[in-house]
Amino acid sequence: MARSVLVTGGNRGIGLAIARELAANGDAVAVTYRSGEPPEGLFGVRCDVTSMADVEAAFDKVEAEQGPVEVLVSNAGITKDTLLAMMKEETFTDVVDANLTGAYRVAKRAIRPMMKLKRGRVILVSSVIAMLGQAGQTNYAASKAGLIGFARSMAREYGSRGITVNVVSPGFVATDMTADLDTEAITKNIPLGRQASPSEVARVVRFLASDDASYITGAVIPVDGGLGMGH
Repeated sequence: MARSVLVTGGNRGIGLAIARELAANGDAVAVTYRSGEPPEGLFGVRCDVTSMADVEAAFDKVEAEQGPVEVLVSNAGITKDTLLAMMKEETFTDVVDANLTGAYRVAKRAIRPMMKLKRGRVILVSSVIAMLGQAGQTNYAASKAGLIGFARSMAREYGSRGITVNVVSPGFVATDMTADLDTEAITKNIPLGRQASPSEVARVVRFLASDDASYITGAVIPVDGGLGMGH
């Protein structure tokens, strides 16, 4: 039976790969996007996760189209890299608002319908940087690390309702966001010696959303080629 799935930031990169993977698995998949056009073959809703009004409106449209959201993948995020000494306060708070508070907004809107259904999957997309750290990314690292505490607290709150909450922590993934980075410098520190493809992250999300992962909650699953080992 097709489930109602929502992937935030699902119009490109990792989010689009996740959306396509879950759609190929037979789910009814909606994606949020901020600009451009929605991906072909997926139900798209324009939404800025820094606006609770946008989030409410997006969920209303998704629920009307495919029913209450049973699988939520919070993937939308931004970067604004600057060394701390030169970082303006809004550069810090903008990233935290989009990446961490944005996850709060969509999870809060999804949780009551999941409680009524007595089932649900919440999957938050973090980053290896959450635990490893990265110069110039104090804002991004803080936002992505915050997702772990948020997810584990949610897991304790809603486990008794049949709702699991897990975190996927990708390393460097070959997307438009990483296209301008020095690939050789990055991969020399990765034990597997290469970047991930978006589909490799998407397949882990598909597993966490499946019945096979019904007894996994509060977990942080690295998909980083070994980069974050020991952190």
